[in-house]
Amino acid sequence: MLTSVERLLFVRAVPIFKELRDDFLVRLASVMDELSFPAKHPIFTEGQEGRSLYILVSGTVRVHIGDRDLAQLEAGACFGEMSLFDAEPRSASISTLEPCECLMLTQMQLYDAIDETPGIAVNIIRLLSRRIRELNQKLNAKEAPPPLPDPVRIGEMR
Repeated sequence: MLTSVERLLFVRAVPIFKELRDDFLVRLASVMDELSFPAKHPIFTEGQEGRSLYILVSGTVRVHIGDRDLAQLEAGACFGEMSLFDAEPRSASISTLEPCECLMLTQMQLYDAIDETPGIAVNIIRLLSRRIRELNQKLNAKEAPPPLPDPVRIGEMR
């Protein structure tokens, strides 16, 4: 378990909460649930209803669809944020690779926080945009045609 000071220091370092006032972060950090998961354990699965955002305090998780890995996330990373905004089922599964500690922020807690400090919404939009860009880059790298061989000049063929 994190002490209230450790929780505040940790939350302050998470990118979506940067630039927010400490008095606000103290209140926000105090309402988050702290969860522990063993290694090789699903935190949530693709298609499941989701109404919470997770912040990885320690450990490593894998983001995957079925057996296909999409990413690995480490301490300080957030996940689960998409279903908070669009009310759609989870788009991927998250499973622990090692024992993990997480903080969980529910949809209602987040909406209350956004009402008080709209900067959180902007920071989450930045996070989502960055992830979309990274996925686009990965897709473009996989779809790029292989390079053409160097041209052979007519006089060089023998």
